[in-house]
Amino acid sequence: MNFGKVAVLMGGQAAERDVSLNSGQAVTRALKNQGIDATAVDVRTLHDLIAVAKHYDRAFIALHGRWGEDGVVQAILDDLKLPYTGSGVAASAIAMDKLRTKWLWLGAGLNTPKFIWVSEQTPLDVAAFSIPFPVIVKPSREGSSIGMRKVGCLSELADAVAYAQQYDSDVLIEQWITGREYTGAVLKGNALPLIELKTSHDFYDFDAKYCSNDTQYLCPCNLDSELEITLKTLVLEAFNVIGAQGWGRVDFMLDDQSRPWLIELNTVPGMTDHSLVPMAAQAAGHSFEQLVVEILQSIEDE
Repeated sequence: MNFGKVAVLMGGQAAERDVSLNSGQAVTRALKNQGIDATAVDVRTLHDLIAVAKHYDRAFIALHGRWGEDGVVQAILDDLKLPYTGSGVAASAIAMDKLRTKWLWLGAGLNTPKFIWVSEQTPLDVAAFSIPFPVIVKPSREGSSIGMRKVGCLSELADAVAYAQQYDSDVLIEQWITGREYTGAVLKGNALPLIELKTSHDFYDFDAKYCSNDTQYLCPCNLDSELEITLKTLVLEAFNVIGAQGWGRVDFMLDDQSRPWLIELNTVPGMTDHSLVPMAAQAAGHSFEQLVVEILQSIEDE
């Protein structure tokens, strides 16, 4: 297809800026290798996006975190009439908000860990706290495990909540699921091979994602074939309930009784050649170059 001039939007203004720059550069190289007229563009402001809309025909969004992944950039691009990859405004905003994602999943009858919502309107009530320890405390609208802590007892809880509130006023205190951690990528309506994540850390935190040398990624993940089919169906259902489009990644846990627990949905996952979606795509027979072209093509499919 003739995609015209493609702007790969990267960088942004969120805590995940450096990760986004890496994703954007990798995507741009891959598109150029396929003969596509692609340019990496570091966008931080409305004026940057207006300039992009004047000079480019479509946008590949490689922005992670707030502003770029939470529906704000998507709303601006809609207003500027510039086609872009991935989910639209509503699904992007919901998926970036872990609390509201969980509410939507629960409303659809999908399994997700129990949680307590802490906010300015609903402050932490230590005396009434009822979730068994350990728990995981996380900012509602943040990515790359930023601001998250595992908490083992009541005396540690307030400090962990205060730490998470440095990143977001809305905080989740979530039931800890003991088991195996998985991620399921979605591409153009299809679930790609699942990946099991193994880390020596308490959970798949920022360091395990980007710094550690001992994190393991198992793909194929050697699940029973019937169970893997069931889990892929769940991944697609979780993706569709939020209204996501094009591509993305659903993270979930599998407990010791093989029950799945949905954790979160990423609408703009990392896109370096070592990231999870490219890894799943490779297991399905797609090179990194083929993957980015298919994501770009998904604009036309919506």
